[in-house]
Amino acid sequence: MKGALVTLQRGEQVFGSSPGPGAPTERTSTLSTEQRLDHILEIATQCIARDGYTKASMRTIAAAAGISLAGLYHYFENKEKMLFLIQFRSFSALLRRLQERLHGIGNPEDRLRVAVLAHVMHYAHDKPALRVCAHEFDTLTGQAHEEVAHLRHQIYDILRAIVDRLLEKCAPGSSLNAHVATMSLFGSLNWLYQWYDPREDRSPAGLAQLISDQFLGGLLGASSPANQPPQHNGPPR
Repeated sequence: MKGALVTLQRGEQVFGSSPGPGAPTERTSTLSTEQRLDHILEIATQCIARDGYTKASMRTIAAAAGISLAGLYHYFENKEKMLFLIQFRSFSALLRRLQERLHGIGNPEDRLRVAVLAHVMHYAHDKPALRVCAHEFDTLTGQAHEEVAHLRHQIYDILRAIVDRLLEKCAPGSSLNAHVATMSLFGSLNWLYQWYDPREDRSPAGLAQLISDQFLGGLLGASSPANQPPQHNGPPR
């Protein structure tokens, strides 16, 4: 994932600058700073996804990344900063992908399909990041929590706007709750790491199409007049 240095700079703005230099070990000494940061964050994501934030120690992450503990503390003076950077870069990348893919698309059904595909493609091959983002969001505190929450709200706002437009276009006057529908869609997307295996299940593109078909079918089907609750003008009988 690109932008590791930019991500680290954001972490330093939130947590303060890292302490003095650390010496990388042989396994990472030939990498550029950007590559080394990417490598450490990827390994840290895997360790936290596997063991949980509390049990994944800095020493374990350093050993798995092939870097000295001093070298790890050179970039990340505490574990929460590392957790923040994992979530910040993952949500930032997803937000950027959504904005780029949706640019110039007006039809709300097309926007829904593009947004779902962008989400599935983003996490299909990086399920550890999705697990960490889903399970460890509330582990963050203070400004770090606020920054990641802001990114999550921006992503929510994009999908909520799509759902609103779908209901306006295809089901004007529907009693369906747009927030509930939007959160139901996120429920389909954010738990893929629990079961989805692209080697055995359908491709990410095929999965995105299935999720979109089911969501649109359910949303538009439930909003049809035949499925609306009866309206009573008088007192209940």
